Amino acid sequence: MTGPVPRPLAAVLDGSTPAGVLPWPADRPIADALAAARDAGWSGAVLDLEGVVDKGEFMERCARSLRLPQWFGRNWDALADCLTDLSWCPADGGRLLVLTGWQGYGAAAPDDWSIVEGVLADAVGYWRGTDTGLAVVMVRGPARRGS
Repeated sequence: MTGPVPRPLAAVLDGSTPAGVLPWPADRPIADALAAARDAGWSGAVLDLEGVVDKGEFMERCARSLRLPQWFGRNWDALADCLTDLSWCPADGGRLLVLTGWQGYGAAAPDDWSIVEGVLADAVGYWRGTDTGLAVVMVRGPARRGS
């Protein structure tokens, strides 16, 4: 890692703050967030939305990047179901979802993006207070992959 993880994520990973939707600075490699999660016993996944401009492509990226189960119906309800029934994605610790390149989709499809934000917030809330919480990191600006 290039340095200490920003306090909001560190506090979630050490259990001193409930999981939530958190910002991530664009100048920090996302590998730092994933390494910190791994070091804390959490699993991590990256959902890169660069170039996504519609719901269909968003759902495809979710299916591939998150390795959603076969029963994922590629609609908002099915996404919410997958994120609140994580039996298909067992974890000993929490789960960290890193979103990159999301700004373009948010600008191209603001109504859909509003739904995405609600689904993510609801999923985070559903897992809050459990031993396998879900935290979402929103990367501000273009993501830096490596260190």
